[in-house]
Amino acid sequence: MKYAITLLLSLMPLLASAAEVGERLTPFTLLDQHDQAYSLNEQTRVLLVARNMDGAKLVQAAVGEQPKGYLEARDAVFVADIQRMPALISKLFAIPAMRDYSYRVVLDRDGKVVARYPGAEDKVLWIQLEQGVVAGQKEYASAEALATALKELPQP
Repeated sequence: MKYAITLLLSLMPLLASAAEVGERLTPFTLLDQHDQAYSLNEQTRVLLVARNMDGAKLVQAAVGEQPKGYLEARDAVFVADIQRMPALISKLFAIPAMRDYSYRVVLDRDGKVVARYPGAEDKVLWIQLEQGVVAGQKEYASAEALATALKELPQP
């Protein structure tokens, strides 16, 4: 029983930080693959979150062939958790390869931002925002479904 209480108390910060409908997301600032700072703002309508390489590959398959600025035109931003990637691999290979992408990849190098938004490891979490407040969430397991959802997203 003592261990169960300890476990529950240790998980409370994670549960409390989950993105719930009606909750205002805590602003963050992270660097992208070009070392440019991105700050979550009230204009962002969709936050795409990938926890690992599988999720990032889904985003790449969904938007990789789209023209530069495709996500930005939809007020969408993609955040990738790269904390588990070895530093040497990310610095020498992964991040330089990302610089060729036609879209911005906001990099969560220590996993603190992505950890706020729980979900399946191998899926892409879609957080719908209205002026910084969570309006809904979905998870995508296929690039086709994600690409369709992005196409259907009205452009401002």
